[in-house]
Amino acid sequence: MHRSSCCVRGRSRPASLPLALLASLGLLAGGAGAAEIATDPGDYAALPPGTDLGILYLQHTERDTYYAGGDKLPGRFRLETDIGLLRWVHYARLGDYVIDPQVILPFGTVRLKTPFAGLSSTSASGVGDPLVGGTLWLVNQAEEKRWLGLSAFVSIPVGSYDGDKGPVNVGENRWKGILQAGYVTALPASFMLDLIGEYAVYGENDDFLGMKRKQDPSYGLQAHLRYLFSPTTHAAVSYYRDYGGETKLDGVRQDDRLRNDRWLLTFATFVAPSVQLQAQYGQALRVENGARESSRFNLRLLKVF
Repeated sequence: MHRSSCCVRGRSRPASLPLALLASLGLLAGGAGAAEIATDPGDYAALPPGTDLGILYLQHTERDTYYAGGDKLPGRFRLETDIGLLRWVHYARLGDYVIDPQVILPFGTVRLKTPFAGLSSTSASGVGDPLVGGTLWLVNQAEEKRWLGLSAFVSIPVGSYDGDKGPVNVGENRWKGILQAGYVTALPASFMLDLIGEYAVYGENDDFLGMKRKQDPSYGLQAHLRYLFSPTTHAAVSYYRDYGGETKLDGVRQDDRLRNDRWLLTFATFVAPSVQLQAQYGQALRVENGARESSRFNLRLLKVF
């Protein structure tokens, strides 16, 4: 990644420090390393203009193994994240189209519980980088249960960040641009299918352990197969595929492209006419480069206004 003669804020960096692993670990700092915006089943079904949503997400993820080039690395590794998200969504009409401008504010804690890649056990807490953006629906056929939406988001680098901690941060100290396209359609026998594609570009982090960190664009595919028990209750199985996103430190490529897969189970129900609870559990299926998710627990509380 970068040259072995570099120093980290005045401290000599050991020549044996595996920089490629360090930069790949950095993909996890702000919740990346998976889809930049991991949609939930049903997110691309537009609601009527004038509807507002207030959403709270709580996410606990444990990673217990590290991979490089598809090979499991020896030694102990444990990274845990407890991330919350506050999200406000407003559905409105723009000419003949429906749009949903929104704001997402992450917060939480990242804990590296074992020494790794020259870093001691450490943690970081605070507010992450907010995302602003929204979706424009080109197809909005509620009666046929068919939607097609295009989304754009920008991540603003104002979150908590300490350059000395490098990858163990809640904020990322860089701009991000995220584009998504989502298609939802009804299937026979009360099933629904959601298909989402994602493309993300990254600005430069000029304070990554005293180095400049750049990242190539990353790509993602998401698929959700839902079963509707009723209009207010559903279960789903989801698949996420992430690839690309190779990093560079001080201009040196690290050969750490993503080629990772994971699955997720979802159960969601309205416990009141305007309040929905959702629970999710998932794991990694395959990891080419980076930390493997051994378990992921997500809870979501949604309020319709």
